Amino acid sequence: MLGALIGDYAGSRFEFSRYRIPDEFALFHERCRFTDDTVMSIAVAEAIMDTRGNSDEEIKQELVRSMRRWGRLYEDAGYGGKFYEWLFTEDPKPYFSFGNGSAMRVSSIGWLFDTMEETRHMAELSASVTHNHPEGIKGAIAIACAIFMARHKASKEEIRAEIEKITGYDLSVSYEYYRRRHIRSASCQDTVPEAITAFLEAESFEDTIRKAIILGGDTDTLAAMAGSIAEAYYGIDASVRNECLKHLPADLKEVFQRFESIR
Repeated sequence: MLGALIGDYAGSRFEFSRYRIPDEFALFHERCRFTDDTVMSIAVAEAIMDTRGNSDEEIKQELVRSMRRWGRLYEDAGYGGKFYEWLFTEDPKPYFSFGNGSAMRVSSIGWLFDTMEETRHMAELSASVTHNHPEGIKGAIAIACAIFMARHKASKEEIRAEIEKITGYDLSVSYEYYRRRHIRSASCQDTVPEAITAFLEAESFEDTIRKAIILGGDTDTLAAMAGSIAEAYYGIDASVRNECLKHLPADLKEVFQRFESIR
């Protein structure tokens, strides 16, 4: 999950920038901040840790409770309009979204389960409480399963082939194609393949983060998704880890540290 938090923080200052993003830039900068990607990643992690072994309905209820509690605590984190309404409505229901919010918050699920089947099922549950469109569910499954495979030492080609098989995404499209295209989208079907491709063509954790951000558009979420897979594949240097945690608010850090202690 730390890879998602770092990607979110590093990408925040470039989100939907009108200017070209340089090839080299500092991951940590005074203009960076944690956004909804981090808040919801923490919320999902807490809900899943609190309900492991419970029924699907109990898990979904806790996901809603946790996401709404954390979302209201950090109401200025940068949520999309429909999700913001969902946070504050009296009777929250899924709203058939295919936005990438389902995929950016799923990273803990890639670490907390012992089989691909459990991982896939829990990713679907986590998406379904808001993003119950097939593309919203598919995006969450893709990121969680890629993390699961990476932490179990699958090769990049194995990850590519399995995620294509599960989702139908075409992951043969090159990173350079996406870089030239400059997609300014926040949908799963556009951004999840981009993020996975940034990871597949990168050479390190930090290179993954930079590649995702340089694509432009929804840079914090692209880097959160790509970074979450890269963490499982490459690991993260202690200096980068410590710098990220130094900026993370204490209440969010407490949940993250609990997650790290049991994953």
